[in-house]
Amino acid sequence: MGMVTGVRVAARRARLLPAWVKRADGAAARRINARHTHPHVDRFWSRLTGFADKGVLWFTAAGVLAAVGRPRAAARGILSLVAASALTNLIAKRVFGGDRPTLEDVPIGRRLPVQPSSRTFPSGHSASAAAFTTGVALESPRVGAALAPVALGVAYSRLHTGAHWLSDVVGGLALGVGVAAAGAAIIRPRPGPPPPPVPPGADRELPASPDGDGVFVVVNRSAGTSVVRADPLDVLAERLPKAELRVLEPGEDPGEAVRAALARPTPPRIVGVCGGDGSVACVADDARRAGVPLMVVPAGTFNHFARTAGVPSVDAAVDAVQRGEGVRVDVAELTFGEHEPITVTNVASVGVYPDFVAERERLQHRLGNKWLSAIIAAERVLRRSDPVTVVVDGRRAQVWTLFVGVGRNDRDLPAPLQRRTLDDGLLDVRALHAGSRTGAVASLAFGHRTAAVLRALRLIPERVEAFTATELTVDVRPRHGQPPGFAHDGEVALDEPAAASAHLSAPGYRTTIRVVPGALDVYRPAVRAAASERAA
Repeated sequence: MGMVTGVRVAARRARLLPAWVKRADGAAARRINARHTHPHVDRFWSRLTGFADKGVLWFTAAGVLAAVGRPRAAARGILSLVAASALTNLIAKRVFGGDRPTLEDVPIGRRLPVQPSSRTFPSGHSASAAAFTTGVALESPRVGAALAPVALGVAYSRLHTGAHWLSDVVGGLALGVGVAAAGAAIIRPRPGPPPPPVPPGADRELPASPDGDGVFVVVNRSAGTSVVRADPLDVLAERLPKAELRVLEPGEDPGEAVRAALARPTPPRIVGVCGGDGSVACVADDARRAGVPLMVVPAGTFNHFARTAGVPSVDAAVDAVQRGEGVRVDVAELTFGEHEPITVTNVASVGVYPDFVAERERLQHRLGNKWLSAIIAAERVLRRSDPVTVVVDGRRAQVWTLFVGVGRNDRDLPAPLQRRTLDDGLLDVRALHAGSRTGAVASLAFGHRTAAVLRALRLIPERVEAFTATELTVDVRPRHGQPPGFAHDGEVALDEPAAASAHLSAPGYRTTIRVVPGALDVYRPAVRAAASERAA
């Protein structure tokens, strides 16, 4: 009976697909199979297509998007994926069906460990990839553009491994895009991100520089290479012609460049940084020690601190410097043993998140794409990492991650990665207590309300403990004989824990985090000016 059904399905597809499509399928398969590729290349495509099985790649991407403040893009991407997957597997494959390419024609090193047994047209992997990426792009075009090469890579992997014909892949891509577009007609995407609310904090008059005189800006070009945006250097050079713009070499420390400028006989009156959160925190440390105001130009992938400070663009940063408008903000000091404190502008953490950041940085050196590196790193870390034992102010606990945010964060998110206040004088502490790996993923990826429903269904046994403090002492116990890394503002502090290990039984370490109220002056458009611009 099954054989008869298969013959009928194949015959039906032969009638529905024109002869030229079948000829194109055969020509594409012959060309791809005839290419000689390195075994590492074959392994990469096999692993990529395996990572996309059952949508794991895209659910991981959605978790990353939700964690960095793009929940609408994550939700639309997942809903588009689910709809496309259902349409593909429940309807399209049954209507069209078809046989897969003959394995004898596919080089042995490219074949999948387990060959798919479902009908072939259209490709479910391609449909899911196109649906998710298109759904994300509808809400966030820049992120969608960054994910598009990944989606196309998944589609090609089905050809490279011999799992599908070219028409299967093209049909899947078309179906996925169509499903996401249909979803946009039902639930319209927002025309653009809503204007960010002006964060709390009293406006402050700072030194003005209409032409950039006395302004020194370090520019970290590598901070935002994975995001499509206009080059901020052009805007800075045009609007602040007398400013000194110091473009960093790959791997160069922005703090060293700033310290050298501040050590001159005539130091700059204003220090600026054009980069991501890690670069901002590094320069903020030197700016506050020298007592000079900080100009923040958002040019990284996430820009958590710049958004909170009320500086959404390079033009907003320049406007504030030209008019001398700013605000005084709190920071935190992260201290390992007797070492010099490190300035923290957003968050410090130990556990899964530092593991994720370290893995992402390693991958980014090889892949060159921060979003792709983040997605792969999240999957690897959540599969391999173990909980960390910490002692917080004398209380011992096993946690997946301990986050310590500067200022109060959104109470609905278990990971305080972007502060909501600038000067409340508090640390916002969140401890994700250890439990199942699946629960940890869900707790980090979803908001408070969704996580509460999942916990009620016993799908997330984790408990997120939240409290505020002004100072915190954390003893971090060894994990597998090694000191777990501590991260701050998207960067990993691995050397400090190793050097501070003498303060506990090696290789554990102790760190202290304390809030420093009103420690840094930051340029931002005044509240009334910003409100007038939004109204216009």
